[in-house]
Amino acid sequence: MSPSPIATAHTASPRPEAIKPTRLVELAALIGAPSVEGAVTGVTLRTQDVRSGDLFAALPGARVHGADYAAQAVASGASAVLTDSDGATRESTRSAGVPVLVAEDPRSVLGLLAARVYGDPTSRLGVLGVTGTSGKTTVTFLIEAALRAAGVTSGLIGTVRSTIAGERWGSSLTTPEAPDLQALFAIMLERGVSHAAMEVSSHALAQHRVDGTRFAVGAFTNLSQDHLDYHHDMQSYFEAKALLFDGRASVEVINADDEWARRLLSEDKPGQVTVSAAGRVDAGWRAEGVRVSADGTQRFTAIDPSGARTPIMLPLPGAFNVANAMLALACLDQVGVPAAVAARGLAEAAVPGRLERVDVGQPYLALVDYAHKPGAVAALLDTLRVRLNGAGRLLVVLGCGGDRDAGKRPLMGAEAASRADLLVITDDNPRSEKPSAIRAAMRVGALAAPPIGEVLEIGDRRDAIAAAVARAAPGDVLVVAGKGHETGQEVDGVVRPFSDVEELRIAIQAREGDR
Repeated sequence: MSPSPIATAHTASPRPEAIKPTRLVELAALIGAPSVEGAVTGVTLRTQDVRSGDLFAALPGARVHGADYAAQAVASGASAVLTDSDGATRESTRSAGVPVLVAEDPRSVLGLLAARVYGDPTSRLGVLGVTGTSGKTTVTFLIEAALRAAGVTSGLIGTVRSTIAGERWGSSLTTPEAPDLQALFAIMLERGVSHAAMEVSSHALAQHRVDGTRFAVGAFTNLSQDHLDYHHDMQSYFEAKALLFDGRASVEVINADDEWARRLLSEDKPGQVTVSAAGRVDAGWRAEGVRVSADGTQRFTAIDPSGARTPIMLPLPGAFNVANAMLALACLDQVGVPAAVAARGLAEAAVPGRLERVDVGQPYLALVDYAHKPGAVAALLDTLRVRLNGAGRLLVVLGCGGDRDAGKRPLMGAEAASRADLLVITDDNPRSEKPSAIRAAMRVGALAAPPIGEVLEIGDRRDAIAAAVARAAPGDVLVVAGKGHETGQEVDGVVRPFSDVEELRIAIQAREGDR
């Protein structure tokens, strides 16, 4: 069995130790570009990460063109440049004095090139990719925990962190840029990893970050409103997610309980596998007899396509986590991990910032969760309402991020206010926006819901958490939502340290000490 993950710092742009030079004529042929001479031993699209022998991807941007930094990249060791026809004619590129690969859309071929430079690692690595609006992190953590329980040397790539053979690596994007992703896969092979679970975001699919990646399994959780600042409408958002199911995954696992996910089902794809937490009899995998313990632990029976039944104990509350577990079980089955073995891993799984308990002996339940879109907020609070069973109050601290889908702000306010006995609207990551404007949009939705309890607005997140703690009584449930595992808060381009888990713990300790 591979070791448990440990905290370890690594560079932001890791590379495998052994890389054979790849001839540029081979890369040019791969993308149909004019042939050039030379060779490269790495790929990057950031000048600060350039190493000797790299192919520097000079991509066009909304404000600047990466080709303007070609000379700087070459001075740092780059031995070739990939760019478009515009970038190739820029002075910085022409004066760089290195071979230039020209592609009409360099971003669209970057994944293919990076995969070739790093030895096509996913041809020898079983990658289980998970996409959808909610649940990606939880499903990948469940898969990785079960792989370890099965004695498999495994990897994990996602929002919270990346893990390689039990060693923890940092994570800055849900899905890394194509060069970093292919380098991570190559490192995994060097360290004996045979299977890796990874989150696949809609941005990554639309921006070709996973092009060049072969997926043993592709899984779809669900779809609800998010990222419409980027995708503009739900259909476009769905189409981006659906790119994972365009034939690049050998097997497709679909949540049959989700309306959007069902659109992926096709009689022309016999390799598709369906799952249902709601017990749909037409699903290949289904959950039956879900029972919830007082501590939130869930027990149910997983029934596979053959009718075999496996008892499952899941330490994560909520019907949505039963769905996540069923998706994980079906994915694991496709790579040879039996449900009975996977169940051992699921029973020990923990996901940072997802219904994470903060307990310092207080007489009420305090949780931190990453829910930051309307559907996720509704599902979270419905789960906690069931947990209360009328015996206590539900207290919620919630904000919305700036520079993101503004349309979901009143919706999130409404979903929270229609379920919470106390809703404290606060700041999340305002980024470059005016925090009060974000809160005002949430408040409009909250007051129109209409609210079932009190609605407060406290901008400072630390003060908002303290205010909710001050109102908590024995038997209540208090949840701080939106940021989950994050350890910083971004305001006006500055990220200052801030952890909901730590701030909630400090606030509870301060109040309990005053009793």
